Amino acid sequence: ALLARWTEASSDGVVRVDYAGWRRSDPDREALGRYINHLSGLDPRALTRPDQFAFWANLYNALTLREVIDAWPVRSIRDIRSSWLVAGPWKKTVARVRGVDLSLDDIEHGILRKGWSDPRVHYAVNCASFGCPNLPRKAWRGAGLAPALDAAARAYVNHPRGVAFKGAALSVSSIYRWYASDFGGSDRRVIDHLAGHAAAPLKARLLQVDRIAGDTYNWSVNAMENR
Repeated sequence: ALLARWTEASSDGVVRVDYAGWRRSDPDREALGRYINHLSGLDPRALTRPDQFAFWANLYNALTLREVIDAWPVRSIRDIRSSWLVAGPWKKTVARVRGVDLSLDDIEHGILRKGWSDPRVHYAVNCASFGCPNLPRKAWRGAGLAPALDAAARAYVNHPRGVAFKGAALSVSSIYRWYASDFGGSDRRVIDHLAGHAAAPLKARLLQVDRIAGDTYNWSVNAMENR
């Protein structure tokens, strides 16, 4: 309900968040806090594997939203510092599950990436940035998780944020460089992953190249003000 109320699927294919409005709404800020507390009080080990994935992805996204809402206004999530020396909120403790203090990095890298070894993790979690795969407009569910993740992958790969050609040169999101090992470890395997989710015209072009020429990423916050 909160995602539906405070996010918008823009005409350019980017889901944006009304952080300013959400911050002004005390009831909905409190509702987000209650949701995080509810998840933090559960035992994910009692859930099915798909429900565990949904649990951790939803917790990550909710915590990220809270970080940006609490710090608003910010131009980039990297302006919210874990410490004086560390940009971004990813390394500070933001939740406690079953007595274990967790950071956003712990959830993404230590639990989701390590526990599932599934490149679609990167389409499930959102870092509040324009360059990131879209924040889902409803919470992840264990039921129907695989097709929902595939749909998220297709949406990103087929958007210029994910894949673009500059002439004959292939440019990709920096996600595919930073986490190349999750997508196969080589340019060829990353391209095969992209082709597997690409629509026909883009897929044909991807199958004609064997190297990635460059990468880019936009850290501007995915706010409705940024259009």
